[in-house]
Order: sequence, then C-alpha cells, then structure tokens
Amino acid sequence: MKRVLFFQIPPGQEPMYEDHRGYDYPFPPSYLVVRFARHFDLKCLIWFINKIRGKRKNGGAELLVRRQPLTDSLTKGVTIHLSASTSKVLEVAEELEMRKQDNTGLLREFVLTQTDCFLPEGLTVEDLFTTAEKQTIVKHELENIRAVTKDDYLPGYPMIKLYPGQSIFQVLVRYGFIERCYPLHDPDALKKLGHKWYLTLYKNQPYEDIRLYFGENVALYFIFLGYYTTALIPPMVLGLLELLIPQTTTVFFCVFNVLWVTLFLELWKRKSSELAYQWGTIGMTSLDEPRPEFRGKMGVDEVTGRYQPKYPRWKTNVKMYCVSLPIVILCLVFAFCIMLISFMCETLVIENRKAAGDDSLTGRIIIALPSITYAGLVYVMNLYYKKLATFLTDWENHRTQSQFDRHRVTKLVLFEFINNFMSMFYIAFVIQDMEMLKSQLATMLIILQGFNNIQEALLPLFIRCYGKKISKFFKSQRFFKSSSSSCTYDNNDSFSKEVGKMLQDVLILEEDDPRIEQAISEARLETYEGTYDDYLEMFVQFGYVFLFSSVYPMAAFWAVANNVLEIRGDAFKLCKLCQRTMPRKVKDIGAWQRAFEWVGAMSIMTNCGLMCISPQLRSLAPEMGAVEWILIFVFVEHVLLVIRQLLHDAISEKPEWAGTAWNYLESGIRLLMEWEKLPDLKMPYLKRLDHC
Repeated sequence: MKRVLFFQIPPGQEPMYEDHRGYDYPFPPSYLVVRFARHFDLKCLIWFINKIRGKRKNGGAELLVRRQPLTDSLTKGVTIHLSASTSKVLEVAEELEMRKQDNTGLLREFVLTQTDCFLPEGLTVEDLFTTAEKQTIVKHELENIRAVTKDDYLPGYPMIKLYPGQSIFQVLVRYGFIERCYPLHDPDALKKLGHKWYLTLYKNQPYEDIRLYFGENVALYFIFLGYYTTALIPPMVLGLLELLIPQTTTVFFCVFNVLWVTLFLELWKRKSSELAYQWGTIGMTSLDEPRPEFRGKMGVDEVTGRYQPKYPRWKTNVKMYCVSLPIVILCLVFAFCIMLISFMCETLVIENRKAAGDDSLTGRIIIALPSITYAGLVYVMNLYYKKLATFLTDWENHRTQSQFDRHRVTKLVLFEFINNFMSMFYIAFVIQDMEMLKSQLATMLIILQGFNNIQEALLPLFIRCYGKKISKFFKSQRFFKSSSSSCTYDNNDSFSKEVGKMLQDVLILEEDDPRIEQAISEARLETYEGTYDDYLEMFVQFGYVFLFSSVYPMAAFWAVANNVLEIRGDAFKLCKLCQRTMPRKVKDIGAWQRAFEWVGAMSIMTNCGLMCISPQLRSLAPEMGAVEWILIFVFVEHVLLVIRQLLHDAISEKPEWAGTAWNYLESGIRLLMEWEKLPDLKMPYLKRLDHC
C-alpha cells in the first residue's frame, strides 16, 4: 500500500494563507509568538514583518505571519504569530543537518530528496518533525534575518546603524523593541507529560517525552539530576551507617567517596555520549551554525560553503586572555578579600562581646551583623558579576552557542566557587574548627535547600491557587480606571485604527481563535532563563557533599532528600509557571562537566587534609609529629590521584557501538548525503511538494 507523503488540503477548508511560494493553505499551528513594544515605530514594524515574509534571496525568512487583534493597545503593542509551511520546515531541517532515524533504524542527517526513507508506515510528512523541532526551525530563521548592504539603519531610527550581516532580531531585542518572544505550550501534550512527571513520585522520569517537548538541553539536565541522585545512594547508606559504627571508619568512608565521585563522573560521560548519539547531537562541533549574536564580515565559509559571518579566532583569543582573564582574576581576588574581611570583623566582634560579657539578644544580633552584611554583599556581587560575565563573553564574540555558554559558565563558576566554598576552607584549614564546619554544612544542606524547595514548590502552588483571582482583581481595577478616562480611550482607539491601517496587508487571526487567549495568558508567565541556575544549585550541593564528606557523612542523605523534591519542583515550574522554553540541542553538559571534575579532584586533597588534622585520627598516633602527618597526606593524596587517573583512562568516554556507528556515518554516508543535496536534484522534489 502506497503511503501519502505530503499534506493534502481538504477542499473548501478555511482560513487560507499565502505561503512563501505563492500557494494557498490553511494557517498552520503558531510556532512562535512575538510581541512588540507599544512605542515601536509602525514603519519599522512593517519593514521587519516584510523581512519575515520576504524571499530568502532578498534577505527574508519566508515565514508565515498572522497578527493578533489588539486587546489592550493602551499598554501593549502589536503581537504576531509565526509559522512555517511544510516545504519550509523540510528545507531548513536539511540545512541545519537535523538527524532523524530512517526506515532501517539508522540515525542520519535528514535529506530532502530522501524524505520517504524517513517515513515509517502510518507517519505523514507533517509529523516527521516534532513541534519542538519546528519551533527551533522558525526561531532559527527569525534570528538569521540579517541586514543587507542597503540596510544602513532601522527605518524610523536613523541613529541605530546596521552593518551587513547583523541579526536584525537581536538589534530589536537589544533596544527593547521586542518585549516577548516565546513558543506556545501544547495543552494536551503538557497535561499528559505532567501526569507522567511531577504528579508521580515513585516512577522514573519520562525522559524521552521531556526531550520531545522541551528539547535536549532541558532533558539532559533532568537526566543528569536523576543520575547524580542515584549515584548519591551508596554514600548516603554509608553515611547512615556512620551513625551506628565507631568513628574509626571515617578513613574508609572518605576514600570511598573520593573514588566513587570519580567513577560517577566517568560513567556519566559515557552515558552522555550514548544520549548524544541517540539524539543525533554527537557530531556538534565549532563548525555548527553560528549564534545570532555572532558578529563578523559576511563571507562564504570554506568548510560548509554557506554565506555566514566570519571573525578571526585569534581576535577572540586575544580578548579572552588579555582582557577578560585579568578582569575575572581581579573580581575573584576582590570576592576573596571581602570574605576575609567579613571573617575578621566577625572574629573581632565575638571577642569584644565575650570580653564585655554581653550575652543579651542585642549582643547576639551585633555578632550576626558581619555575616548578614557579607550575605548581602555576596548577593549584590553575584548580581553584577553575572552581568559582567555575560557582557565579556558576548564581547569576546564566540561563534557558536555552545562555545558562548561554555566560556560564560566557566567565568561564573569560578566566582560562585569563591563565594560558596572559600569560607568553608577558611573554617576547615585556618580556624580548624570541625564542629563549626559541620554546623555550617548542615545549615547549607538542610535550611537553605529547604528554603529553595519552598520557593520552587509551595510558592508556585500558592500562585497557582490564588494567582488567577489576584489577576482578575487587578484587571477589573485597570478596566475601571481606563474606562473612566475618555482621553485614554481616544488614544487607545486611535492607536488601534493606526495599526489597522498600517498593517492592513497582514492578516488577522479570527477573534475566536484559541491561540489568541493562550498567547495573552502565557505572556504573563515567567520566562525560563535556562538551566544555568539549576546546574549551579546542583554544583554547590555537590561541593558540600564531597569536598567535606569526612566531616559530615550525613550530607549525602540530605542531598538525596532535596533532589527528590527538586526534580518534582523543577518539573512543576516548567509545566505550570513558565513560558515554554525554546528547545536547544546539546551533546553534553558543557563546562559543568569540567566544573564537577575539578571539584571531584579537589575533594581528594580536601578530604586527605581534613583526615590529617582530624583530632580523632591523630589520637590513634599521638607520637607522630606534623612532618609525619604531612608526609602521610602527600602519600595518600598521590595514591588516590593515581587511582583517579587510572579510572579515567580505563573507562571509555564513548560506548564501542556508538563510536563505530558514528565513524561509519562520517566515512561513508556523509558523502552520499552531500551528493544528494545538489540543487538540481532537490528542486523537482520541492515542486512536487508544492503542488500536492
């Protein structure tokens, strides 16, 4: 039985639109919603919409556009919905080298002329790519609308200059002309995902469903969180046993932890490679599509043959090592000095209070003031350093998004390490107060993590229950005030008429179209800023658990308890409280892998040092002096580092089957696919698609 390869239009179906090839179809689902600022010049808006709809040869994106009726033109500007025709989706999917599984089960790059090879029985061409992949395609085309030679400046804004190859979308975002840009949720798919995910406590997470809906970057975060939580179970069990058996087993517990963390990280790299092959992201390199913010002179890429911005790598390296690196080092030194000053002030205040014999409530508050002040300073420093790190990384002009993320995360992790762990090192190796260190670890792992879970779980639950009522109240108040002013009404009405006149050639969605209310509702949701904060929270917890495991063996127990709640809390946040995040393809966790490995290696040194200064361990050999203990520290540390390196060399980063399959694709099938991409073979296929 012959399969139907292309979307067939039922006769007489409405509404209709004109796609970028001039054929009529009903408007497909909205893959992206863009809301412009109220003050945005309408001439510039028309110019940009024409770019979105225009031909590629003229610098356009060939996307489909509909605009929403103005429901609140007093405070909000024009909102448009973007979509793409089936032929456009297939074209761009081939250009982006998206990988799909063919009928033989082989994962390979999609080729337009071989579409039927990727369609199993019962699957139509419309269902070949997931909604998340289509959203990625539309966002890619929108961000890659670049200024051409004749585009000297933004229409209506002669002071905002443009240069050839500059992403117009990023210019509009930078100047605040685009307020929101987000994909819409799929209510039915989201409901099914929620029932499998955050509403179940004992079932495994639906990783594949998460990937298909939110993309590889979000799915990989939850897979890593689950994998890490599972890896914490053996240290947790040993930590619980530590409460029942003598303290002399501390050495065994410490050695086990530092080796276990190495094994966990090496096995995770192997797991990550398996997932990257299954998802088709294992081949991501620095030759991938440049990010929209990448600046450079337009030219033909020697490797890909595409017309793309080009920028010498040596200039990026000069910026990194001659400017960014010294600035980052100065910031780290400054943060370290602030920490030392805080401890000195706290010590001075404690000594003065003790000398005065002041044990009153006021005296205790005074003692706590240096810590409270330091916490406030850390918050402010983190806020501004995050902006500085983002600015520096953007200024360095990295070509791909993965390169940008890696260098940005590296800068931020170094600063966070100073703020979160240097105080612990000071207590452990300068003050050498193990009880104080244990108390600090317990506070961080129990109280602060509990507070974060309340913020991510109970607070969202409150918002879910009462947010709609509060929103309706303020909406009614705003309506009452606006209706009481005829001047406001006239301004509102005149703006609506002006928009209708200027954008009369942009078709409007039907007033009863459910996408309108959905877009308005989801515009009020929080924007998900990405997985950085989630990975950071896990990184800090990882450091508390393994850097000082010999002092507080119960750390793993509290980490597991937190992570079980964290998984459900983050899932609820993504499904109910945030706008749908744009999917992003990733092959690993990037710079976070190095950060975790760095802490894992450092945990060997810290735990060996803690054992050597431990009063319990020193009591076993009171005749030994400081020199002997230092020699023991160096010997044990080097032995553990050697074992760590042996584990690293023994465990392959890629499974043998994945490496073989990838080499096979790289050596043979890639040549065939490149030959199949020749334009003279592709055009008859596109004509067939358009006339179906």
